[in-house]
Amino acid sequence: MGTKAVHLELVSDLTTEAFIACLKRLFSRRGISKTIHSDNATNFVGASRELMELNKLFQSAEHNEMVQKFLANQTVTWKFIPPRSPHFGGLWKAAVKSFKHHLVRTVGDTLLTFEQLETCVVEIEAILNSRPISPMSPDPHDLQPLTPAHFLIGGPLTSFPQMDLTETTSNRISAWQHAQKLRQHFWKRWQKEYLHQLTVRSKWQGNANPCIKLNTLVIIMEDNLPPLQWKLHRIVDTHPGQDGIIRVATVKIDTGEYKRCIKRLCPLPIEYSSEIEEVKKSSQ
Repeated sequence: MGTKAVHLELVSDLTTEAFIACLKRLFSRRGISKTIHSDNATNFVGASRELMELNKLFQSAEHNEMVQKFLANQTVTWKFIPPRSPHFGGLWKAAVKSFKHHLVRTVGDTLLTFEQLETCVVEIEAILNSRPISPMSPDPHDLQPLTPAHFLIGGPLTSFPQMDLTETTSNRISAWQHAQKLRQHFWKRWQKEYLHQLTVRSKWQGNANPCIKLNTLVIIMEDNLPPLQWKLHRIVDTHPGQDGIIRVATVKIDTGEYKRCIKRLCPLPIEYSSEIEEVKKSSQ
């Protein structure tokens, strides 16, 4: 809940055994949870066959009894949100939306084996958990961000260099390369959307840019970056115009200092939210 870290599991079918096996994999890789929050069974009712099957599974007394028995042995508490209130689960639904929205558009009608799809899902999980959320330290010379991966594995997620396959036709590459192509497509679409959300500024802020100040760690919007790679810079100087509005800032990286338009600078989520709160309090 605090770090918005994502864990994705692929199941072979909608049965109680597959569901419990999914929980076992989660506990084995991430540790046993004390409390689990999830949608109420009525929220799974939908027009699609998959949602109807999922609703029947969670409404089954036999399924609930087996799951409760398994969780009782693990001393895990399962909490459901109120019926007909999907907005109570908005926090995890936002992560699910980020995954499904781009997965449907990148994979589409492509036929994948279970192994290929699982590889694609796990690599997408790594992409979602690689996003910077705050600076690692207040040191101006430290360009390392804190990511959800630090809370999962104790360090940032990395990826080995690979050939760019986004423009290669599917009939010229192997099945493994095709899964990597889908991963690269997902990264490009999701990264642009994520950075765009960070650069959106509310109207109430007016011409002030509270996040653009000295020593702020920002992400630079760069095209054609490989998956799991983020360009982070420190703002070392600002250049307001004659009207007092800052449109250009000087950023510093290991190789030197450069001037960049602030529209290409994306403040990290935690810094951005804290600055907004300060501006709201001062305006009141």
